[in-house]
Amino acid sequence: MTWIWEFMGKSERLDWLVFSPGVWLMVVAAVIAVVLLRYSLFGRYTFAIGSSESTARLCGIQVERMKFWIYTFGGFMTGLSGVMQFSRLTVGDPTVAQGRELDVIAAVVIGGGSLSGGEGSILGTMIGAFIMAFLRNGCNMTGIPNYVQEIIIGLIIIGAVAIDNLRHRAAK
Repeated sequence: MTWIWEFMGKSERLDWLVFSPGVWLMVVAAVIAVVLLRYSLFGRYTFAIGSSESTARLCGIQVERMKFWIYTFGGFMTGLSGVMQFSRLTVGDPTVAQGRELDVIAAVVIGGGSLSGGEGSILGTMIGAFIMAFLRNGCNMTGIPNYVQEIIIGLIIIGAVAIDNLRHRAAK
């Protein structure tokens, strides 16, 4: 991220940030997402559509318009993450995160999100992402092969989904 500062003519060190600018950008994006999802009509409609699209439509929510804005927000965040990845690698490679979908699903499920939709939180997902990064890093440091790591992550997802199903059954 220092290339941006150099481009702007500011070549001084960024030691005062303590963490890298990417970490601070993640925190700012998470706070914006929390405020947007928890305290706005956009967030309420998003969760309503996530729970049941047909019920949201019957409640008077313009589902197609909302889905457009939800996907627009998701596309913006994806573009931002692409710029951050580019600033780290200094090359555009569309295959750099190939196969990480399983990690994302596992992070959301571990963080308390439901695969049936309508539940979850930004903080829970971030905690799930940190757990997944910890597991992936620990597996790499101990020399566990990639295919075994994928099996471990798959088992974690299965366990988290089973716990989610038990939680939903107990709530009924």
